[in-house]
Amino acid sequence: MSAVIFSLRSAPEGDRLMLPLVRRTRDPHLGVWALPGGWLDPDEDLDSAASRTLAETTALMPSYLEQLYTFGAVDRSPTRVVSIVYWALLRSDLVDAQRSSAGAPENVEWFDADDLPPLAFDHNHIADYALDRLRNKVGYSRIAAGLLPDEFTLTELREVYEAVLGRRLDPSNFRRLLEGTDELVPTERFRTGKHRPARLYRRNRDT
Repeated sequence: MSAVIFSLRSAPEGDRLMLPLVRRTRDPHLGVWALPGGWLDPDEDLDSAASRTLAETTALMPSYLEQLYTFGAVDRSPTRVVSIVYWALLRSDLVDAQRSSAGAPENVEWFDADDLPPLAFDHNHIADYALDRLRNKVGYSRIAAGLLPDEFTLTELREVYEAVLGRRLDPSNFRRLLEGTDELVPTERFRTGKHRPARLYRRNRDT
């Protein structure tokens, strides 16, 4: 069982969509980066196993978790292990807090989702598949909000979409698109800073 977990991480050029990789400590592919994963215990269901293996290998607990696909190509591993793969989202404000409180493993590092090193087994293919799934899904759902705290501005949400899609979006069109739906609920709070106060929104969990 493996997992691809996406989150936003700060970079000099702005927030980037990134994912954690684990350096393998045994053969095959000793010392090579790989997706976090582990074995399914006989007495646990798939969702529980995915959450457990992520916590054990990365000290992270995702805010969104979904089964992605089952990979079982003949040449994917020396013994042809079939892998059930999940993909997950982690709120940007929880990454450092979770890793510091749980004790981050030393063999885990974050990498740009669009610039991964050569990975063990077929994990480059799996990561690309998960990234395509995420980019397709943001086109018809509000899943990108799962990368943000409970409350956020429309600008912050637009920047998440831009990081996921890898391209700039027109601010006015983006605002009109979202304000015409019931996916977001405006709050009475505002974000203050260098610019004029911006209203905070939250996801409508009833939709």
